[in-house]
Amino acid sequence: MAAFFTQKPQENRDNSGVTPIYICLSDEVDVLFESLDEPLVNVARAQGFTGKANQLVKIPGLAGQIDMILFGAGSNPHDEFGPIRCGKLSSMLSKGDYRIETYPEAWDGTLMAVGWGLGSYRFDKYLKDKKEKPRLDLSDFENYLEIESIVDGINLGRDLINMPSNDMGPVALEDAARALASRHRAEVKVTEGLALLDNNFPMIHAVGRAAHEAPRLVEIEWGDPSHPRLAIAGKGITFDTGGVNIKSASSARLMKKDMGGAAHAIALSHLIMANNLPVRLHLLLAIAENAVSAGAYRPGDVLQSRIGKTVEIDNTDAEGRLVLGDALTKASEDKPELIIDFATLTGAARVALGPRLPPFFCNTDEFVEPVLEHCTKTNDPVWQMPLWEPYFKMLSSPIADMKNAGGGFAGSVTAALFLKQFVVDARWMHFDVYGWNPSSAPGHPAGGEIFAVRGLYDWLKTGPLSI
Repeated sequence: MAAFFTQKPQENRDNSGVTPIYICLSDEVDVLFESLDEPLVNVARAQGFTGKANQLVKIPGLAGQIDMILFGAGSNPHDEFGPIRCGKLSSMLSKGDYRIETYPEAWDGTLMAVGWGLGSYRFDKYLKDKKEKPRLDLSDFENYLEIESIVDGINLGRDLINMPSNDMGPVALEDAARALASRHRAEVKVTEGLALLDNNFPMIHAVGRAAHEAPRLVEIEWGDPSHPRLAIAGKGITFDTGGVNIKSASSARLMKKDMGGAAHAIALSHLIMANNLPVRLHLLLAIAENAVSAGAYRPGDVLQSRIGKTVEIDNTDAEGRLVLGDALTKASEDKPELIIDFATLTGAARVALGPRLPPFFCNTDEFVEPVLEHCTKTNDPVWQMPLWEPYFKMLSSPIADMKNAGGGFAGSVTAALFLKQFVVDARWMHFDVYGWNPSSAPGHPAGGEIFAVRGLYDWLKTGPLSI
């Protein structure tokens, strides 16, 4: 079991050593109190328990131990957090085993357990003092293995994003992908350094050639070849200086997270493989460090691409779309039923929708509503943005087939339109994710974050891809 969960054997279900938790809405406090003994109610009232959102009250026993926990769900069970609010609960508890006895009728039990695991997460690799996590008893959950896999996948992605670039360069990110493949008995292929040129991945090579660790394309194949083919691509820029168009100090500070697209792709791939979804998975990670040295590519350079189109470099800080372009073309060549890509691609997406609501673009109308529905259902929201073709003229170049950046207007849209040029005869969706929580919220600790993956997994479980 994961560090956040426990499961007691059927023969040892006497609840000893497990602290019960009672969660209620603010307008259901009286109903809860009617089910409790009067002395317990008196203690709860003395501590002012009203069921307001995130209110936690500990009810002590005669020996001084904690007999039960009361937790407030607030007034609206369908707010932006819903059952994920259990992540706030777990973040407030000390080590020990707990079991949720009551909760709002509108809350989904699986999402509560997932929220618990997401809220318990802490990135403590570099801390001397590591605190033990509270554990939720999943004995009553038939799908406890799925719950554990979801929490493991999301927190794996968070770990990768939170890792500093000195320990998460191109080699380390490849190692993380290899570890994932080994865990699920998948096949790995790596194209590295000058081999990228020999095998026609020129844009990946150009972006990463200035760094001390060579750029690479990591590919993982898993699943029955007779199942629908699903390609998942991720931008893996392990640090982004901005290249010759170098970033400011404030902008560079968080650029360890610029491999967040790869972390998202790894997280979703883990969920698919751990739960044995009936797909033929093709994971592609376009990995490079966008460094500055004598070998760096420059503004005004014209790059070749795998698809054969030429790209004039307008801005070397628009590098993620370059490495993804070659990866998307490679994914298209194997004729998948769907390509999904993730990238920490544009500041324009953050200006439009903020840090916690990622835009997604899709060239297949029939997929849009189901994705929105499943992401909403799992409290993992996304927002559709338009692939508005007239804006592609912003990327026009007098000397090449296109530029890699289009100026200050509609930046997330023009970035998506750029990527679209490298998708060949395939259904495709693109997620422009931030990969970071600037501050903590229930189930979402400050730091590295994985967006949309839980919702996409929930959708893919329904078998939307045709054979």
